[in-house]
Amino acid sequence: MLSTISKIPGTPDHMVAKKIAIIGGGFSGALMAINLVRNGGPKAILIERKPVAGRGLAYSTSHEAHLLNVRASNMSAFPDQPDHFVAWLSSQGTPASDAFVPRALYGQYLSDLLAEAKQAAPERLEICHDEAIDIALASNKDPHEVTIQLKSGTRVNANTAILALGNLPPLTPEGLDPAELGHHYIADPWSADLTQRLGDDDDLLVIGTGLTMVDVVLLLDEYGFKGRITAISRRGLVPRVHGASTTDLPPLAERPKGEITAMLRMVRARSDLIGWRAAIDELRPFTQAIWQAASETQKLRFLRHLRPWWDVHRHRLAPVVAERIEALRGAGRLRVIAGRTQSFRLQQDHVEVSWLPRGSGETKHGTFARVINCTGPQSDPTRTHDQLVLSLVANGLAQADALGLGLAVDSQGHLLSKGDKKNTALLSLGPMTRGTFWEITAVPDIRKQVWDIARRLSNAHWVGGEGL
Repeated sequence: MLSTISKIPGTPDHMVAKKIAIIGGGFSGALMAINLVRNGGPKAILIERKPVAGRGLAYSTSHEAHLLNVRASNMSAFPDQPDHFVAWLSSQGTPASDAFVPRALYGQYLSDLLAEAKQAAPERLEICHDEAIDIALASNKDPHEVTIQLKSGTRVNANTAILALGNLPPLTPEGLDPAELGHHYIADPWSADLTQRLGDDDDLLVIGTGLTMVDVVLLLDEYGFKGRITAISRRGLVPRVHGASTTDLPPLAERPKGEITAMLRMVRARSDLIGWRAAIDELRPFTQAIWQAASETQKLRFLRHLRPWWDVHRHRLAPVVAERIEALRGAGRLRVIAGRTQSFRLQQDHVEVSWLPRGSGETKHGTFARVINCTGPQSDPTRTHDQLVLSLVANGLAQADALGLGLAVDSQGHLLSKGDKKNTALLSLGPMTRGTFWEITAVPDIRKQVWDIARRLSNAHWVGGEGL
């Protein structure tokens, strides 16, 4: 095993806080636990509802067709060791710096790191397989005391609680009644029931045309499904494909100034010179700053008009995945349409679906053996069924951000309660903080956020440069 979890030079030997509770053991939460160990931080308890911690939804897949949509060279778990994942791959006999490797491999990488952290500091890292359903401030006199209620009935006391919840499950499509459709509707696209009771002549409807749709279509194909798949979204946009990994152009020296919409004009102009991929990629170091400098009106305008286009250009497919999707489209087995679903009715053993094509006033109808929800994660904490999030909002310890993109947090990740009061003992990280940071769903962004918070909680001052 590649040795990683050694104490970072310059980290303190004392404990800044007595105990930190990390709620959620996916990528964000596991990485926080690992970094607290690396930085000589306080004792941590990682609370994960699933039997296995360290992988999360994205990296729990076991299917070789599910590839990372970022090259291995940019997937290190640690910003101070950019080649760490590539080195781990080499230690496993899989050198692949410029490749898009299976997500299952990355899941194993995270699991190894977490196991190493646990082995390196068993007295400082505890893993609890349970579900957090509520958090309360334990004392009004001491803001650094929290009590976490677990589903099993156990209570966990800590000085700081960190929400590493990942993405919230998608909403049920409007006009669809899951109880009426029964097994003809799949709410969880990762369900084991995905292909049960299907025949080769069946037609399937996938709602959503983004990365989740791509995963599901590849999975159906891998399982041997030979029928036809229709994927629908309001604009019918499919993620674009990655291009060459290198460019000889120098990076931007400073953050571009101006409104978000002005950035679009700049990207278009730069695309004519260096190509659209490089034009978007060169903004990566500045995207969060651009977002935070924008007014709420500018952000809302971006979300309303430009977000779908940004998403399909920013979050791309590995070339081999894009080739498979195009092959399925070319063979007539996958059809992508732009439109809005209107109604779903169970007719004998099929679902009759009505939709309004984009730009048309004429409703279309189709009959499908199954409807699969691939709309992707929703982000409004007031519309979720997650008991912990609902409890925090109901108790006034958290609130939705102004854009409905997640939980309101300050620039350091502290939850903002009603009245925008900072909760110094409650933090959030990862996708649920996108309202403040926007670009906070990919590994390169989350690892930096986790690194900063872990260093701060550990009172660590070393700034990098020495390998482990």
